[in-house]
Amino acid sequence: MVNLMINGKTVQVEEGTTILDAAKKIDIRIPTLCHNPDLPAWASCGICIVRLAGTARMIRACCTVVTEGMNIITHDPEIVQARRTVLELILSNHPDDCLRCSRNGRCELQALAAEFGLRTVRFKKILKEQPVDDSNDAIVLDRDKCINCGRCVEACQIMQNVWALEYSGRGDKTMIGPVAGVQMADSPCVRCGQCAVHCPTGAIASSHSNRKLWDRLGNPDVITVAQIAPAVRVAIGEEFGMQPGELSSRKIYTALRRIGFDYVFDTNFSADLTIMEEATEFVQRLTTGGVLPMFTSCCPGWVDYAEKNYHDLLPHLSTAKSPQQMMGAMIKTYWARQMNIDPAKICSVSIMPCTAKKYESRRDEYMKSSGYSDVDISLTTREFARLIRQAGIDFADLTESDADNPLGVYSGAGTIFGATGGVMEAALRTAYHIVTGGELADIDLMPVRGLEGVKSFEVDINGTKIRVAVVHQLGNVDKLVQQVRAAVKSGKEIPYHFIEVMACRGGCVSGGGQPYGSNDEIRAKRAAGLYKDDVCSEIRVSHKNPDIIKLYDSFLGQPCGEKSHHLLHTQYQKRPLYRY
Repeated sequence: MVNLMINGKTVQVEEGTTILDAAKKIDIRIPTLCHNPDLPAWASCGICIVRLAGTARMIRACCTVVTEGMNIITHDPEIVQARRTVLELILSNHPDDCLRCSRNGRCELQALAAEFGLRTVRFKKILKEQPVDDSNDAIVLDRDKCINCGRCVEACQIMQNVWALEYSGRGDKTMIGPVAGVQMADSPCVRCGQCAVHCPTGAIASSHSNRKLWDRLGNPDVITVAQIAPAVRVAIGEEFGMQPGELSSRKIYTALRRIGFDYVFDTNFSADLTIMEEATEFVQRLTTGGVLPMFTSCCPGWVDYAEKNYHDLLPHLSTAKSPQQMMGAMIKTYWARQMNIDPAKICSVSIMPCTAKKYESRRDEYMKSSGYSDVDISLTTREFARLIRQAGIDFADLTESDADNPLGVYSGAGTIFGATGGVMEAALRTAYHIVTGGELADIDLMPVRGLEGVKSFEVDINGTKIRVAVVHQLGNVDKLVQQVRAAVKSGKEIPYHFIEVMACRGGCVSGGGQPYGSNDEIRAKRAAGLYKDDVCSEIRVSHKNPDIIKLYDSFLGQPCGEKSHHLLHTQYQKRPLYRY
């Protein structure tokens, strides 16, 4: 432990703690702009400067580690003026179009400018005047709003190992974007959106589809159908003053109907459907000498990453589509037939925690298995919150209602899809049943839960030891993949039989379309909300969902059968890292 003084107060913290974190311990807030708890501190902005007491020396709190006997002043007139000057310099290179910015009201730079009472800037306005890059169908890059804090680069390179963003130029000519000036669509970007959620301004944001949706909602000839992903229900409330992890599924159903949707379904249903297909596929590979290990395929960011980086491992990916796409296919085939509705008149809308879902819905012809685009519009959680506000709805005080049948009933296994490890846990519950005809004695598989980057576990299925791994955050994937590659190439025993991969830290609960401000504490609370929903569910395994059973009996036939392969499975292709 280290003892120090901050603003005359004694504080004791663990060795290795930064001044910034030490100050937080005694409720002293030091302003920051380039700092984010997910990323290594590199002190680019200078907002967090503090003073060593009794000296003129200024140091940066975000990256300076405390030492024994240190005496720190965090606020005095000179420090405040220095921070104000830094903000003025940043604003001199920043446009003033806050009213038209996607981050208006949620911009960290805007908040600091208001906090310091900046009404005028002493320095000449010099803008980059760069064109907006909206070539990517999920992420929009507006370099004029970039403050060169580097958070997007750190997220893309260190967290995600994608390397779609880089610095170019020097000094006031420094620019952030894809290497060699290529557009985002031609870069290694996998549309995970972690750059956007870590950007403090509106320089990188997700694309918006609200106007397009309002057009559909206002057309009396269009049947609008919505589905909501597992992770949305434990995060949307944060946009309306509710706590992270607070379950709001039934408020969401009501909100969607108030907005004007004709029918409301739940992606948790198709998560159960995904498990039926994916668990069956795994058991078939395991028992017939198929390609192992098998990787999960419900995360479109991970699938895009694999298609660009791991061409040799594409046969290892499950061919099962994601729950979003399975639901879209069922809406325009099974449900449309039941309702005697022409699928051409259906607008299928998904509410997702993920920016990559926008790309997934249009990625290739397999996403049109119904004969039409299975999902017409995909909205992020943040877009959905904006939609709720535009409709004048007081979300927190909404009455609750149920989803529509038959695509609204779900099991506990379906809801935990939103947390890292949830797909694996749900799949093992059903894989065990497929092999043995029985149920796992304890279906709460705790070793696959939590925020450790790579988790592994062994489960006995009818005398066979099944080794599984769970990895989240793309930057953690490569080490595990190299293990698999080495075993496959050498002909040695593979380290794992089944591997779950989620592109974002914590899984979908922290997807690129979720409310801003995620950290590990918030991720854990959101995941806890999903596990609570699981425990409270009357049915906790996908294979006992009565509407899933009915779907197979009356329409699909059997899991991994001919019809389900056509509607619910896909294929992968080798894609180049850069497209010229």
